[in-house]
Amino acid sequence: MAHVDLHERQLTLKLVYFGPPRSGKTTNLRVLHGRVDALNRGRLMTLDTRDDRTLFFDLLPIFFRTSSLSFRIKVYTVPGQPMHEATRRVVLQGADGVVFVADSHPGQAEANREAWAGMIRNRGELGLAATPIVLQYNKRDLATDDLAAVDRFDDPARAVIAATAARGEGVLATFLTAVGAIWDALEVSDGVGTRFAIDRGAFLRAVVAHVGGDERDILPP
Repeated sequence: MAHVDLHERQLTLKLVYFGPPRSGKTTNLRVLHGRVDALNRGRLMTLDTRDDRTLFFDLLPIFFRTSSLSFRIKVYTVPGQPMHEATRRVVLQGADGVVFVADSHPGQAEANREAWAGMIRNRGELGLAATPIVLQYNKRDLATDDLAAVDRFDDPARAVIAATAARGEGVLATFLTAVGAIWDALEVSDGVGTRFAIDRGAFLRAVVAHVGGDERDILPP
């Protein structure tokens, strides 16, 4: 869970990208990593198999500082293949937020459902039932359905973010929505904004500046 160091005035957050194989989790991280200035980003670590599927996880630390608090945001992906269930569980442990990357490609509905069920099961077993989830539908350039008709996984009101990560579309909006959701959850559970005298808007503006976006990338909560 989020680690708060009051002495150093540092907040460390963990965000995990979950989803079926080849849905675009790694692409999201690579695009995001490429936006951050080299002086302010950690090394993007990947481990791929011969068929270019993520086998372990990517680690993307993001460092930035406001006038009163420094943030470290660690971003991971889980391997998509069901055979790596144990690794997915380990990576998910301690997550403050989850981005579920669903595949918009026709014929991937069952894979999306299977991955979602695994995520929900692990989330519950790890005591993360209150951890916010942001739903991204990637590969919208290959979709044959309207975004309004996509599977929202048993919650018709669940918000959906459209993306074509290979083009960089929707990547930043997804990330900022997830980080904002984490901040909201921490404000409820720990009063983090109140404790450090930083409001949600100031926090997200600092993140946006760090990743090279602008305030138009911040979607309404």
